[in-house]
Amino acid sequence: MAGSILMWVPLYMGHVELPTAFAPRDWHIHAMLFGGVPPIIAGFTLTAVSSWTGRPTIAGQPLAILALVWFAGRIAVSVSALLGPVGAAVIDLAFPLALAAVLGREVVLAGNWRNLRVVGLILMLALANAGFHAEATINGLADVSVRAALSAVLMLILLMGGRITPAFTRNWLKARGETKLPAPFDRFDAAAMVVSGLAFVAWTIVPDWSGTAVALGLAGLMTGARLTRWRGLATRGEPLLLVLHVAIASVAVGFVVEALAILWPAAIDPAAALHLWTAGSVGLTVLGVMTRVSRGHTGRPLAAGKLEVFIYALVSAGALLRMAAPYMNAAYYHLIGCAGTLWAAAFLTFAIGYARVLAGPRVDKTL
Repeated sequence: MAGSILMWVPLYMGHVELPTAFAPRDWHIHAMLFGGVPPIIAGFTLTAVSSWTGRPTIAGQPLAILALVWFAGRIAVSVSALLGPVGAAVIDLAFPLALAAVLGREVVLAGNWRNLRVVGLILMLALANAGFHAEATINGLADVSVRAALSAVLMLILLMGGRITPAFTRNWLKARGETKLPAPFDRFDAAAMVVSGLAFVAWTIVPDWSGTAVALGLAGLMTGARLTRWRGLATRGEPLLLVLHVAIASVAVGFVVEALAILWPAAIDPAAALHLWTAGSVGLTVLGVMTRVSRGHTGRPLAAGKLEVFIYALVSAGALLRMAAPYMNAAYYHLIGCAGTLWAAAFLTFAIGYARVLAGPRVDKTL
């Protein structure tokens, strides 16, 4: 993700060119939604699937092949003007389809049917990717497929985040002797997910309809109400947990801001609203989960230090600047550059800061 952003800023400003058939805007969107997000989903789900199913963790050659297929897709998209639209699309779509097949096989063999929902969302992302290639080829710019892809990603955040955030919070509070714990998943949570899904469908198909704004607003309120049941404020002393609550909160706020952008487009810039979800919700979720999982799987304490707080601050500042850019007139391009640099710096800081942690042996003592 960091590399894509660092390449996107000079590409957007016309300083560099790529032999891609996509317009610069579409290359950027594709690199983030279909290039950056799927491998992160893969990392999380391929790690979690063994606990869901009780089967061995997928590693070694199958994992290496998946990584190579993903990398081939990134190259294909960036040189799609040379490969042609069909060839680039086939190579690019191989990764999400292969990931869905691997996960689906594990879930089916274990009879763990409820987690087929995750496989379904990955297939939705693959379908949106196919639509993106088709729209970009036929119309010159992608539109519907972008909203469909982002909807699938945000639904995955609400689904998986709605599972791990209250669970992690419950464990943390119990370890401190708390008796007031996050509410278990119930009908209200299910209703909020259904309303959110319907709102995303409406936004994908009829993004300018006032009825879509109502659906988005209701989804935001229900997601916010759902979040209040998880005792997020009690975690304010532990950033490693708090960041997950803030990520879900940003999805809820994004629903409302997107609704306002539909109703009052002259006052609320649609691009600013959209980047609350992309740079904010996705960025915080990815880094929040990666830092926690990295610490947990290497035997380190589940507590954030200065490095983690710095990472969260960088990605938040980048998201806020990107949202503010459309309102800054002459300073627009400067803010775009600063926002992209800060956002990419968050991921680079994670990569540098955690390189030795992930490459080294597991430890089970306080660092």
